[in-house]
Amino acid sequence: MQKAIEKAVKSFLENTEKRDVKVISHHDTDGITSAAILAKTLKRLDKKFSIKIVKQLDKEQVDCLKKSCKKEVVIFLDLGSSLLDEISGFQNPVFVIDHHELSSQATDNVTVINPHLFGEEEISGAGLTYLFAKALIPESKDLANLAVLGMVGDMLDREVSKLNNKIIEDAEVVIKKGLMLYPATRPIHKALEFSSSIYIPGVTGNPKGVMSMLREVDIKKQGNEYKSLLNLDEEETSRLITAILLRTHQTPDRLIGNLYLVKFFNKLEDARELSAMINACSRLGYSDTALAFCLDNKKAKTRAETIYADYKQHLVKALNYADANKVEGKGYVILNARDEIKDTMIGTVASILSMSKNYPDGTVIIAMSYDQERIKVSARVAGKNGRNVREVLMNVTSDFGAECGGHAMAAGCLISKDQETKFLENLTKSFETEVIKI
Repeated sequence: MQKAIEKAVKSFLENTEKRDVKVISHHDTDGITSAAILAKTLKRLDKKFSIKIVKQLDKEQVDCLKKSCKKEVVIFLDLGSSLLDEISGFQNPVFVIDHHELSSQATDNVTVINPHLFGEEEISGAGLTYLFAKALIPESKDLANLAVLGMVGDMLDREVSKLNNKIIEDAEVVIKKGLMLYPATRPIHKALEFSSSIYIPGVTGNPKGVMSMLREVDIKKQGNEYKSLLNLDEEETSRLITAILLRTHQTPDRLIGNLYLVKFFNKLEDARELSAMINACSRLGYSDTALAFCLDNKKAKTRAETIYADYKQHLVKALNYADANKVEGKGYVILNARDEIKDTMIGTVASILSMSKNYPDGTVIIAMSYDQERIKVSARVAGKNGRNVREVLMNVTSDFGAECGGHAMAAGCLISKDQETKFLENLTKSFETEVIKI
């Protein structure tokens, strides 16, 4: 892949001698950090550029971009792999830096950097963008911190690939073994109340439940404040882990892992919290704030913290709704939230449910939410093994042609509201057929 990146860099520099650059990136943490990495790089290269952050990329948007971006070099970050046929219709040079599964081959005017083309291990979009930036300007190690945030945002920190490990070596990051609650740097009662990495029934979103649990495990305030997760002693941590195990049916290997403390605004912060903050801004419609935050804007940092606090309240309500309204079958869970959960948050809810360990490995989680006249569908797999949910969505929607994308373990699609009943019928039939085969 390194040779492909070097070739792409040469083509990019040649094509941008007389052309401006148009960057199109996804609105999640991986996409925002990718855009920030490239923005800093283009500024250092003294290139003229503009950035557009999108919730998703569809055929209609690609057609609009073809008309509005006829002279620029266009770069898609953390998206585009599922629409290569449409993107190949550009007359100008196009680059797709993405890690999602490819739908087809690209034409000569489209340069694709994607690990699936080279049989490489999994890497985030921000990781790929960082490797591209580093090839453009070798003295770009200061951008590795953003790539680490993208890695954590795409949940690739559990089993770090060789490519990601090289990026971590470039970053200003401290790695500690600990309980996978976040933020590890904030008071423990807040980490428990707003825990989205580990959903704890009766505790997550419940201040009284948090206090009850802390009394149970004999963790007391020091002065006027509780200690942070990082500052708990070994016995306190052990008691807390035991209490969480009893409430969640988690296994110890899912509770304990590496905590990545990344230097951001000259302070070591929990990478998972930074990632969640960036994600929260976009999910609530403030992608510009998220990007400015990643570009070291102090006012954006203050604004992002306020938005994040609001987002956590929304998320707790969404999780409580999901807990009361999900439908469980043999090997699957369906949550049709309609207007009760924001479409920008439904993927996060699906991910949290898939990590809850209330379901056996391989359980498919399907979560749905209205997005104006369309329905956002997010699919996840609990554990490490299971059906390819991207294929599940493609098969279930094959008779009405929905736009599907993502990975084997995490995918999504958009359908129109008038296809809701048909989609649910096809989905249920698909799961029931699978059960019969077994």
